Amino acid sequence: MISESDRKLLRHGDAVPTRVLHLDSDEVVNVEADEEAAFWDWAAVETLRHSGVRIEELCELTHLSIRQYQRANGEVIALLVIAPSKTDRERVIPMSAELFHVVASIIRRHGRRGRPIPLVSRYDPHDKVWSAPMPFLFQRQNGAIGSKIFNPGTIQHMISRRCEDLAKTHPGFCGLKFTPHDFRRIFATELVNSGLPIHIGAALLGHLSIQTTRGYVAVFDEDVIRHYQAHLHQRRQVRPADEYRNATEQEWTEFEEHFDRRKVELGACGRPYGTPCQHEHACIRCPMLHINPKMLPRLAELEADLLGRRTRAETEGWVGEVEGIDLTLTFLRAKRDEAQRRSQRPAVDLGMPRPRTEPGHQT
Repeated sequence: MISESDRKLLRHGDAVPTRVLHLDSDEVVNVEADEEAAFWDWAAVETLRHSGVRIEELCELTHLSIRQYQRANGEVIALLVIAPSKTDRERVIPMSAELFHVVASIIRRHGRRGRPIPLVSRYDPHDKVWSAPMPFLFQRQNGAIGSKIFNPGTIQHMISRRCEDLAKTHPGFCGLKFTPHDFRRIFATELVNSGLPIHIGAALLGHLSIQTTRGYVAVFDEDVIRHYQAHLHQRRQVRPADEYRNATEQEWTEFEEHFDRRKVELGACGRPYGTPCQHEHACIRCPMLHINPKMLPRLAELEADLLGRRTRAETEGWVGEVEGIDLTLTFLRAKRDEAQRRSQRPAVDLGMPRPRTEPGHQT
């Protein structure tokens, strides 16, 4: 079935969207549109859940919000920069593996056709001004209109729509209404990822020049980078000056040591900066533990040991011990399955934003 809009696409040499016929309802389904909607629903929910950002901050994220910090030992830490506002301080969040996966998926999606993220202006309803054109992450192509940036109302509608869809198969969702802010509390540990102390984050960004970072195969003009840096500078001017004091030597040492303390036998702990272990180092049960795929054989050893202990507990009639071991086995197997899935994903080099400086380039 070819519609009039399809004919227009064909005349311009563009691809026609794939449609299928639902045999039960005779409904014509635009597969690409449904997949696009599902992707952005997932991306919004997962970014909110794993970063703890507010809905306005989510809509302001750009490709230039992503930085990387390389420690002296060669370890690379991915960072997400949340711009300050009149009511909220600036945050620099070390990204977890889950959050980085979401952000990387968004960037890959924008780059499917070999182009960088489109530069678009965003209207700020609080300051009542339009931004300079920037590569906002949460935008999507809207036919002939071009790129359209998600706004808080759109994100709220997406979440509500997903609740309604879930209610069809999970009655517990009937009548429930989630808001973007709920995802700040939904993570199992009840820890808010408030990021690094802001004066340390600002000092860190001070020597992470966008010009010297590598990758994200996106190439941005110098004026785009200038606009982003001016945006950050303007927002910082309305914040209390003491938020950007110089970091002491002791504070900088604590910052560096935080990442060493997160390394454990089975992998790495993803707990937010400045927070202690909430589970008394019971790592297998902790949702913050990210298993290193190289440690899968060690998980098999731990599982065999737990099964042996369970057999002994059953023999002795230690019902409470059996329940505890069963719970630990459940967590262990879930972590093993996730580690196996991650080990099968091919590595993707996304790189980092860098300015376009080719000779003769016209901005």
